[in-house]
Order: sequence, then C-alpha cells, then structure tokens
Amino acid sequence: MQHVKVWDGFVRTFHWSLVAAFGANALLIDDDTKLHQWVGYVVVGLVLARVIWGFSGTGYARFSSFPASLSGSLGQLRDMLTGTKRLHLGHTPLGALMIYNLIVTLLVIGLSGYLMTTDMYWGVEWPEFLHEASVTWAEISVVLHVGAVILESVRTRVNLPRAMVTGYKDVPPTLN
Repeated sequence: MQHVKVWDGFVRTFHWSLVAAFGANALLIDDDTKLHQWVGYVVVGLVLARVIWGFSGTGYARFSSFPASLSGSLGQLRDMLTGTKRLHLGHTPLGALMIYNLIVTLLVIGLSGYLMTTDMYWGVEWPEFLHEASVTWAEISVVLHVGAVILESVRTRVNLPRAMVTGYKDVPPTLN
C-alpha cells in the first residue's frame, strides 16, 4: 500500500468544523435562539470559504478535480453493483455530487434562515418552509453520505474516515 497525501489541512478543518457546527445547530441548539443564528452564520461562512478554496486550493480540494458527472456516477453505481473496485484518490463521482448537493443545500438553509430574521419576510411562511425542508434534506444527505463512506471504506478497503482525519489515503501502488 502507498501512503498518499490527499486532503490538505484546510479541507480537513473545514469538514470537521462543518460537522460540528451543523450537528450542533440541527441536534443541540434551540432554533429560536440567537446562538442558532450565529452558528448558522458560521456554517455559511465555512461553506463560502470552501467554495473559494474549491477554486484556489490545492490538488484534490479543487472543484476541477471532481467535476459533477452523471456518467461517472452511474459508472460508480455499476461498479458497486458488479463488485468492481475502482479506487479514486480524490472524491468519487458520487462523492462529488454529494459535495455539490451539500454546498447548495447549506447555502439555501443559510439564506432562508436569514430571510426569516428580516422585516420583509418575518412571519412569511415560505422562507420557514424552505428552511425546514432544506434542513431535512441536509440531514438525509448527511446520513446517506456517512453510509456511503462506510460502505465504500469496506468495499474498497480504503479507510476514508481516517483519511479525512490524517489527510492520507493508503492505496494499492497501481492506483497512484
């Protein structure tokens, strides 16, 4: 196995900070408090920083290294169904779709949450509906993401959670 540097410090810090902030806001903090709003602003700030890093960051952090690809995603699903093990150093095609999904969803949550605090939209139902529906979709997405990470770690024998902690993936020499 080769020990390959994949995730830079920014990506790893962003990932775990987002996990903590979103998890706290979704599961621990009362949604009628100022703390909920401020943690929501932190989430939006993290996501915007990640978007900037997606264009200016290092190797596998760049969006260009994991383009959204329907054909790639269908290919990955086919590999999963047929037992084919095709490893990816960076994000997989399905992983890329999940990242783009979560970026958009978290920004919609932040925008709709902000709108609910403004005079123009205070008490208007659609921003609250959009906010709650987006939070539910984000929670479903997170569960799918964690499940997929576990499944792919077992299926490919690459410890993906450890890679997001250490920054390194241990992969067969033929992949690199």
